[in-house]
Formats: sequence, C-alpha cells, structure tokens
Amino acid sequence: MLKFLKKYHKWIGVIITLILVIYAISGIVLNHRQLFSSIDVNRKYLPDNLSYKNWNLAAVKGTESIGKDSVLVYGNIGIWLTDSTYTNFTDFSQGFPKGTDNKKICKIYKTKQGKLFAGSLFGLFEYEFLNKKWKKIPINLHNPRIVDITEKQDTLLVLSRSYLLKSVDFEKFTKHSLPEPENYDNKVGLFKTLWLIHSGEIYGNIGKLFVDLIGVIFIFLTITGFILFINTYRIKGKKKKKKDLKKLHKSNRWNLKWHNKIGWTTLVFLSITTITGMFLRPPLLIPIAESRVEKIPHTLLDTDNPWFDQLRRIIYDKKNNQYIIATNSGAYFSDVYFTKKLIPFDPQPPISVMGVNAFEKMDDESILIGSFEGLFVWDAQTGKITDYIKKEAYQKPKRKGSPIGEHLISGYIKDYKGATVYFDYSKGSKAVARNHKFPPMPEIIRNQPMSLWNVMLEVHTGRIFQSLMGLFYILIVPITGLLTLFVLISGTVVWYKKHR
Repeated sequence: MLKFLKKYHKWIGVIITLILVIYAISGIVLNHRQLFSSIDVNRKYLPDNLSYKNWNLAAVKGTESIGKDSVLVYGNIGIWLTDSTYTNFTDFSQGFPKGTDNKKICKIYKTKQGKLFAGSLFGLFEYEFLNKKWKKIPINLHNPRIVDITEKQDTLLVLSRSYLLKSVDFEKFTKHSLPEPENYDNKVGLFKTLWLIHSGEIYGNIGKLFVDLIGVIFIFLTITGFILFINTYRIKGKKKKKKDLKKLHKSNRWNLKWHNKIGWTTLVFLSITTITGMFLRPPLLIPIAESRVEKIPHTLLDTDNPWFDQLRRIIYDKKNNQYIIATNSGAYFSDVYFTKKLIPFDPQPPISVMGVNAFEKMDDESILIGSFEGLFVWDAQTGKITDYIKKEAYQKPKRKGSPIGEHLISGYIKDYKGATVYFDYSKGSKAVARNHKFPPMPEIIRNQPMSLWNVMLEVHTGRIFQSLMGLFYILIVPITGLLTLFVLISGTVVWYKKHR
C-alpha cells in the first residue's frame, strides 16, 4: 500500500502540477476584484467562445431613454449612447475609472426630475450633464455593488445586494436593512456558505488573505514536488557520468524537508479549500443548490441582516401600493414603509441562484422576470405564470434538475421597434417577434477587452476549456479536486509512515 501511495502521489502530482498553479494564481486574483479592476486582456488572445458575438456574454442588461432619439445601452459593455434604431454608438462612460470591470453597469435610471444615475459593480454614480461625465456618490456599504434603482414619489431608492438606500435630495443616502421574511429560519444557503469559505471572505479581508496564503502554499508544494521529481532523473544521469552530486542531494533534502513539513501542517486547510471549490460548480453544485444551513457563528454570515447578499431587484407596485422585491431565493412583497415581514409569493416563477437579470412591470397586472431559468410573464396577484418565449403556461418540474434553464436570460429591452428583445448569455440577442432582428454589434463594441478578473474566473471554473472539450469541461473541477485530495492524503500518509 505504501508503494502504491508513493507511486501515484508522485505521478498524479506531476500531472496536475500546472493545473494547481493556474488555479492558485487565478484564485488569488478572484479574491481581489477591485485591486485588479483596471487590468484588461485583449480577446484575440482568448478562446473563441469568450468573444462577443450577437450581443452575448451579458453585453446588454438593459436600456434607458434619455431623449427623443437618444437611448443608453448598458451592461458588461459599459454605457453607450445610440439612437432608436441602435445603429450608431458613442461611448458614454466618461468619468468611470479605467478598466472594463469598472464600467460594468447593472442599472441606469432617469428620475422624473431628469437626473441620471448608474449602479455598477463598485458603487453608485450620477451623470453631470454640465461636465459630461459620471461622478461617484459616496455610500457607506461593505459591498458597494448596486443592483437596482427606482423611485417612489420624491424618494430615490437604490438597492445593493444587502441593503436598501433611500434619498430625497439625491445626495445623501440612508441605509436600511429590510425586514426578515415570513417564517424566517435564520439560515443561509449552503452554496453561499461554501463560496465564502472557499474565498476566505467568511472572515472578511483577513480571511481572504489567509486563503491567498493557502494558494501560495499550493504553488510552493507543486513546485517543490516537481523539483523532487526532476531531481530523481538528474541524479541517475549524473551517477552514470560519475559527476558530483552534492548540490543535487542538498537541493533534494531542502525541498523534501519543506515539502513535507508545510504539506502536513496545512493539510486541513488545503483540503477544505479543495472540497469547497468542488461543490461550487456542476455537477456537485446541483444537489446543494437549494440547501440551507445554520449560520457559522462569528463570521460574515453571522449578521442580523436577513438579506445579506440576497437582494437583486425592486419594483414599486403603484396599483397595490406595495414593493415587490426579487432575491436569489424568490420574490416577496412588502408594505411601502417596510414595517412588516416580507411575504413570499406563491406561486412564483423560477429564479436562478445566479440572480435576476430582468424584472420590470409590463402593465398594472404583469411583471416580466428573467434569469438563467428563462423569461416569464408573471401576474403576482393571480399567480398565473407564462413562459414568454414559448408562449405557454409554465409547468413546475416535479424534480429539480440543473440550476439553469434552456434560455440563459442576461438582459432585455422593450423599446426596439415596438418589440421586446431578450439577450441569452450564450446565444446573444433574440427578438420575441420573429419579424424583428436586432442590429449586429458594432466593431468598436465587439472588440472591447475582457477584464483580467473575468479571464481568471473562466480559468478557475474551467469554462476557458469549453471550446476544446464541449460540455465535458464541467468535469475539470470535480476531477481535479478528487485528484488533489488524493495527492494531499497520500502524501501525508507516506510522510507519516516513512519519515516519522
């Protein structure tokens, strides 16, 4: 058994050396999005499936009309000014910091007074028409990501992923934690818990730096292990030639000593990082997607805010004088003063754990709601749900399958030649009315670079290999995880038996 473990610890370790180094480096970058937000990568160096085609990859999340023939198109492409035919485009992102990530917009909203606001990954911005540029509005949030903006009478409401911000003067914003939902169990999603453990953010910035250190240790172990592997053949070669082996033996002793010592002392943390990462991607994600667990005490999750990192969209329902709020766990309604518990709608359309990307009132009765589960028309009062693309009544599946549906809705617009156009993350623009076709992406937009953070995300999830492996790419993460666990455990057993 010892020979078996030693042999395959060596060979499997060598096989996954490069993959582990890449995962460690990409993980460190992912842990510090804002730090690397100014760095972009030209798409010509990336696989073809990461290139813009037909407004795919969440290029467009929505539009906002700011004049008779002036429309702002926004999303992962930033902000662009165009006309009603969507043929001429001008960059409208002056004032945002350098870097594609800094220009990713979740929502643009024009108030009744004519003021223009934008919510981005890193905060809230207001457009200064006199200076023709965007200016950041300071807000007191741990996570400044703004996901929605709306207004009720004279109050501007700004929704972050955890809090609701209100302002009557459009300058000073007060932060509000929404009431807990009905039948609140004070639990959190298992997926979210594993996500925060894997990144270290569960213990804030200190936790993230600790996981960064774990990434560095992974790199150190793979490099020292590879050196030991190479030195074995170098020693054999020099023995045949009767050359001096002192330097090689000294190198081996140092590498073996620290490879073993650092490996076994950090085994628990290395294993936790590996296991949690395996469950953040399909297929292992599927069985835990809807599971809820107790909050881990004294962590970022142990908060009085029942909506920590769950809020996605908000609508004021004027007819019923209530707010309708979309979260990653479903849709709820609240009184206008947020004094009572939020009540979940039953029934309601499926909402992907990836979040809501379309949430707009169609009329007094209906709401258009879209996510990676599909696009649906929903009458919140009667509970009637219609698949907007298939034009048929929605039937809830008896068994929960993949957390994504047939249509990955990443955005939509409703003002193109009187037709609704939705955007599929993979396939791009699709007009609901067949006689309409959305204009092609201009070259100036199509050639925009990809943020380094997103490139690292594609690497870390294995999606960057999709063009080579097809759907089999989803097996990269679980297989690499299992092999890594074997290498970690077998290495510890060999060290204990042989060196202790």
